[in-house]
Amino acid sequence: MTDQEAREATVLATIRERREIVNDAIPEEIPIAAPERLYQASRYLLDAGGKRLRPTISLLVAESLADVEPGSTGYREFPTLSAEYPEIDVLSAAVSVEVIQSFTLIHDDIMDDDDLRRGVPAVHREFDLETAILAGDTLYSKAFEIMLGTGAADDRSVRALDVLAKTCTEICEGQALDVEFEDREDVAIEEYLHMIEQKTAVLYGAAASLPAVLMGADDETIDALYQYGLDVGRGFQIQDDVLDLTVPSEKLGKQRGSDLVENKRTLITLHAREQGVDIANLVETDSVEAVTEAEIDEAVATLEDAGSIEFARDRAETLVDSGKSHLDVLPDNDARKLLEQTADYLIERGY
Repeated sequence: MTDQEAREATVLATIRERREIVNDAIPEEIPIAAPERLYQASRYLLDAGGKRLRPTISLLVAESLADVEPGSTGYREFPTLSAEYPEIDVLSAAVSVEVIQSFTLIHDDIMDDDDLRRGVPAVHREFDLETAILAGDTLYSKAFEIMLGTGAADDRSVRALDVLAKTCTEICEGQALDVEFEDREDVAIEEYLHMIEQKTAVLYGAAASLPAVLMGADDETIDALYQYGLDVGRGFQIQDDVLDLTVPSEKLGKQRGSDLVENKRTLITLHAREQGVDIANLVETDSVEAVTEAEIDEAVATLEDAGSIEFARDRAETLVDSGKSHLDVLPDNDARKLLEQTADYLIERGY
């Protein structure tokens, strides 16, 4: 086994352990209540799976700050950095972040009119458009309710809610930019990086910094952890852009090359345009359902020849290295090492 394979095995085991903990907590935080159809739709994507990367980062940050062995203590009564409030429920904070992620996926699929998510029909396909919109809205509001259940000091709870609210606003701003970019031919690479920071990376920033806020860490630590999340979150999104083109549809859980067909701007296509590639004509069809694997293969070959896929991979690696540098504010313990390895995994993963 190579060093990279060993590291990936360790990270996958870490994620798997915390995923099961988060999965068990989700029904506790969002039970199926009346009206049942609304809550079935709200839970649908949460129950369909997902790696739980963001809540894993939250729990690992908490473990590192408290300087406890990973997995050695429960998360519902977790030690803080304050004698006045010695314990909080960091699991609720982690679940809240995952609930926000699910809300964004539901609305994103509606806007893109996508058929699949996580290998199952999108919520608006499985239920209906109206129910899907309501399910997303329900998850949005439930996330704030759940965050209020950590038992943290009042000032820390208010600050955590402020972080969550600003994160949701920035996600919407990022999504609006993503939509706007589809009709623009002059999108710059720096504009794209700003867009994915808002649309994707800010939720990683929140995931990493919220435990520090709730546990009573100082501002320097909170800010550094937020920057860690921003950097690795941007790296994650760039890797997603690469995977959208290079991983088979059945493994992705959606049609390979869908971003290209839907004319979405990515770091890959923006770089390719700078190299003189005619992006608009890379794929002839504008329908995700009608595109063929052969068309995607040909488009990917063109992008590889332009050096655009390698350019994206290099930028993702640079961002992750930057993110890891911000972990110096944490104690030098096993949980911190796992956060470093998780950052590497985000750009080394195969799907």
